[in-house]
Amino acid sequence: MNISGKKAIIFGGTSGIGLSTVKMLFEKGASKIIAISRNPEKVSEIPDNVELVKLDVLDENGLKTFFDKQGEFDILVNSATGGARALGPFLNMDMEGYRNSFFKLWGYSNVVRYGTENLKNDGCIVLVSGSPARNCRPGYIALSSVGGAVEAFARGIAKEINPKRINVVSPGTIDTPMSPLMGEERKTFYQNATKTNLIPRAGTPEEVAQGIIFAIENDFITGTTIDVDGGWLLS
Repeated sequence: MNISGKKAIIFGGTSGIGLSTVKMLFEKGASKIIAISRNPEKVSEIPDNVELVKLDVLDENGLKTFFDKQGEFDILVNSATGGARALGPFLNMDMEGYRNSFFKLWGYSNVVRYGTENLKNDGCIVLVSGSPARNCRPGYIALSSVGGAVEAFARGIAKEINPKRINVVSPGTIDTPMSPLMGEERKTFYQNATKTNLIPRAGTPEEVAQGIIFAIENDFITGTTIDVDGGWLLS
C-alpha cells in the first residue's frame, strides 16, 4: 500500500504509540487522518490537518454512528487500551481486575466489527497486542491472556474479511506516557523490566509505530503478528 493519499482512522491516536503512528502517516502523505481517544483535548504536537474525535471504543452505538458518517477509508489502527490493566500473580489477583483487563479485547472487537464494512477491499487493519501474549513472565497473566486473545481474534478474522487485511503488532516494554512514574523511579522501573531482554532497554513509541507502518504498507501479510520487543520472546 502506498499511504500517500489514503484515509486513516487511528484509535488511541492522541498519545504514545498511536500518536507516533499518526505522525508517521502524516509524514507519508495520508490525505485524511482521524485520531480518536477518550480525552483528545489532552493531545499536543499533533499535525494541523489531523481531525480529533472523542469516542470510547466500548461505546458500540457511538462507534456505529461514527463509522456510518465516514464513508470508505483505507487504514484502521487500534492501539487503545480500552480500560484498566491488572498486574501481579493470578492467585493474588482481584478477579474483577482480571476481567476488566479484557476491555481491551472488547474495544478491539467493537472497532473491527463496526469499522470493517467501510474499509476498502485493499485496505488493512492493525491491532496492538503485547509480548506477554506468547512469553508470559510472572505477574503478567492478565496482559498475556488478553494479548493472546487479540492475536487469536486477528488470525480468525483474517479469513473472514479477505481480501481486506488484518495484522497485529506486538510491543515489548515501551516507554510511553501511560506510565505515571517520573524521574529516577521511572528510569529504574524500565531498567529492571528489560534487563533480561536481548536489547536491555525500553522501546520507544516510534519504534512500534514503524512496525505498524510496515504492516500497513506490506500487502503480502495478513493474520500475522509482528514483534517489536527488544528480544522479550527470547528472554
